[in-house]
Amino acid sequence: MDVRPGAAGGDPARCDIAVVVPAYNESESLPELTERIAAAIDGIGRTWEVWVVDDGSSDGTFDVVEKLAAARPEIHGLSFGRNFGKAAALAAGFKAAAADIVITMDADLQDDPAEIPALVALIDEGWDLVSGWKQDRKDSFIKNKTSRIFNWFTSRMCGLRLHDFNCGLKAYRREVTRKVRLYGDMHRYVPALAHLDGFRVTEMPVRHFARKYGQTKYGMARFINGFLDLLTVYFLHARRTSPLHFFGRVGLGFMTVGGGICLYFLTWWLLGHGLRLRPILLLGLVFILVSLQFISLGLIAELVVAGRRPEEEYRIARRV
Repeated sequence: MDVRPGAAGGDPARCDIAVVVPAYNESESLPELTERIAAAIDGIGRTWEVWVVDDGSSDGTFDVVEKLAAARPEIHGLSFGRNFGKAAALAAGFKAAAADIVITMDADLQDDPAEIPALVALIDEGWDLVSGWKQDRKDSFIKNKTSRIFNWFTSRMCGLRLHDFNCGLKAYRREVTRKVRLYGDMHRYVPALAHLDGFRVTEMPVRHFARKYGQTKYGMARFINGFLDLLTVYFLHARRTSPLHFFGRVGLGFMTVGGGICLYFLTWWLLGHGLRLRPILLLGLVFILVSLQFISLGLIAELVVAGRRPEEEYRIARRV
């Protein structure tokens, strides 16, 4: 039989659905958002809870959360002492939530809580993670175009073809939220991380709305951070089972070029010609040294991987 989604370890599930909402200076939107979440989930007859994670806001966001929690027992809140970023907020919400299905959405009302029943239905069909796809995105021209480039590049590096990795509206089985590690700006790559860990990932078109209150919290630095985190995902996950296969190939490439250059000059010298000081010969020697460094890195990484517990490298999806 299938493994029960909530049986991934930890505390038993308190409810059917938990909604995790990272919030940074979103005090104006939270009352409307929580009301719409309640209406959407009550409409499908599931038990639920909401975790609003205040990421070091300065506009009284957590004061609003406390008032909402006093009015409805399903609403809970966490507050950071300072701004740690969206990945940290999601990680804290995942840890606090105890439900069979976890929904994430942004607090700015650009995501529609009415999409929750459809997301839950796809999880019930057997998917482990359902990522929203903002087909008609209500953002600036530059943000839309850079997002397309980001999604195209990420799809090809991670082997998971999605149109929108960074949509805040997603649904997860509980096992996924317990497995995926979030830090830095890794929230952009949750579908890729889940895919590389062996979970079944799909996407669903969702509605997207223009921001109703406040302004966007992300600047140009997110593009640099996103690219660096993509490299981290690629190296730590896609190549983690045998890092020497990656570093060794790079090292052998340098070795081939450097060795070819040195072999040419060795042949030249054996034929009786003087070598003298030639920059291209020095470059060949540098390439050989670099190749040895890459191969050494691969061997060291192999020792690190060999120290992992075997069960950290795979996931059992079904058992009988």
